[in-house]
Amino acid sequence: MSQPGLSVVICTHNPRADYLARTLSGLKAQTLASDQWELLLVDNASRVPHAAGAGQPGHAAARVVAEPEVGLTAARLRGIDEARADLIVFVDDDNILAPDYLARAAALAAAWPMLGVWGCGTYSPEWEVAPAACHEEFLSYLAVGRAARDRWSNQPFDYSATPAGAGLCARIAVARRYAENVRHDPRRKLLGRTGGNLAGCEDFDLALTAIDLGLGTGVFTALALTHLMPRGRVEEAYLLRLVEGHACSTVLLHALRGACGNPPDGGWLARVREFRLRRALNPVARQIHDARRRGEARGWDALKAATP
Repeated sequence: MSQPGLSVVICTHNPRADYLARTLSGLKAQTLASDQWELLLVDNASRVPHAAGAGQPGHAAARVVAEPEVGLTAARLRGIDEARADLIVFVDDDNILAPDYLARAAALAAAWPMLGVWGCGTYSPEWEVAPAACHEEFLSYLAVGRAARDRWSNQPFDYSATPAGAGLCARIAVARRYAENVRHDPRRKLLGRTGGNLAGCEDFDLALTAIDLGLGTGVFTALALTHLMPRGRVEEAYLLRLVEGHACSTVLLHALRGACGNPPDGGWLARVREFRLRRALNPVARQIHDARRRGEARGWDALKAATP
């Protein structure tokens, strides 16, 4: 096969077989001709290696590669190294892309040369068990919902124009610079999930790399996917861990990019303010607030431990 125009990278660690099968079926249904893109499945230290236990993805230009270092960032770096195209689309192992996703991603690459990273603006959740009404405040931490409109920006931390990792599209030059950044500063590997650690923000670090290179980021509502949500992802304990992990990662991301000051003041006045703030919150909001505070403290501790 000649050099493909697009590389699809799926990073997977102990996936649910039925979810991964649906992800691959969604890729088989793409309107973009299969000879225009390659498929890379990065098996990230799964208990049952994909190549040995689950067969090969059904694509003429599919490859399964193994990444023994556990962690989403490590798996994505392997995908970047292996990709042969000028555009990478990262797909999670619980994503079902709309049939025109890859065609639209390629069209956006041509129409928006000023963007280095862009992604999905329409996430349709498929709940195995519907979330409880009392957990509605948690849902902003999951990749669900639709952006209000298309948005692009070249300003750091403009999160309304910064795509999440599910369905994220990156030009290879941006992806390679991001990989170089991680290898020169291993603290960046603290971002991204590792086993049961619900860290994140590695996708934002990748997107911000586009801005480092003088490009922009964007979110487009025409890029749509279905996000498969198992029952465990709407349980309160998981959601609180997710909030905590996101807060920890946000501290790390901002600090690594020079956008975060000093750790919060622990003096008596700050404690009084914290007490009054917590007292004014409803029970669910208080749980979220406390999880954020725990995550922020973890972030500062992790940064201190990892900084020479």
